[in-house]
Amino acid sequence: MKIGFVVNDVSTETSYYTTTRLALAATRAGHEVWLTGTGDFAYEPDGTLSVLARGGADKNYRSMDRYLEDVQRPVSEQQVAVNDFDVVMLRNDPADDAVDRPWAPTASVAFGQLIANTGVLVVNDPHTLANALSKAYFQHFPEAVRPRTLISRDEAMISDFIDEMGGRAVLKPLQGSGGSGVFLVDRKESPNLSQIIEAIGRDGYVVAQEYLPEAANGDVRILLMNGRPLTVNGQTAAFRRRNPSNDVRSNMSAGGDAESVTLTEDMLHLVEVVRPKLVADGMFLVGLDIVGDKLMEINVFSPGGLGSCQRLYGEDFAPTVIADLERKMDVRAHYGDTLENARLATM
Repeated sequence: MKIGFVVNDVSTETSYYTTTRLALAATRAGHEVWLTGTGDFAYEPDGTLSVLARGGADKNYRSMDRYLEDVQRPVSEQQVAVNDFDVVMLRNDPADDAVDRPWAPTASVAFGQLIANTGVLVVNDPHTLANALSKAYFQHFPEAVRPRTLISRDEAMISDFIDEMGGRAVLKPLQGSGGSGVFLVDRKESPNLSQIIEAIGRDGYVVAQEYLPEAANGDVRILLMNGRPLTVNGQTAAFRRRNPSNDVRSNMSAGGDAESVTLTEDMLHLVEVVRPKLVADGMFLVGLDIVGDKLMEINVFSPGGLGSCQRLYGEDFAPTVIADLERKMDVRAHYGDTLENARLATM
């Protein structure tokens, strides 16, 4: 299997990233693996697609550091024809490019769509990822699993919503992820609401969301594959993220710490509620962020945490992800191009 991983920039990848773990697992399994950045695509005059990519050839790497060191060597860089790939994983984080390269997330999705049209399996499905570039995608999931939400740029509407929520709400930008630009508004502390709305709304719409008291205990990240919890030897790839400070954000990039967690019936029920849409949308590998019995975020671009899961539970989950891609290639060998990309992605 020839597999490509699309990241923000190959030179800025680190060894603890989930993408590095997946790439190394595929390399160790004997597959040909290449990493490319969102700015490394080319659509050539004859209609063919290529990428400037880097790879490590030795399948006997013992450490992620050594593997990534070889991948990032300029000498490993080659122009690779896209239609030679069997699978391309879109693993770039739109939030990382939001300020300096706002064109990159859209380019990744657009080229992902072109790649899928050549018959290469692209995961997650790029046609749905185009919609997921905005947090409005979240609103397409059942209301029962979502906190009450307002999306607006109108200060009066946002203020009234906060009052309806008892004076506390979370405000964040409609675009972006990773905890950037997230504020907890508390009327008792008399925050300057106008300045917060202005700061968030400078780049677009404001999402005002019901504050859940359970958030004081952090949130739970569950990694799903094909719409179901990623599980190896009875261990599920899930963990609680708790911020040691009073910061409302608990994601890892904002300083959250990972702790082991036992999934509750409410959490498992929530997974079952959102699974049909994730499967229909071709969302192969997804991270759900849950507070209490509500879904706070759906990370469909570059869900991370496999390193934390391995540390907490002693299981390497990456080979199971690669093995499932191998299974999908076996399915394609029998059915050819009769299965749409989104269907094969979560089959």
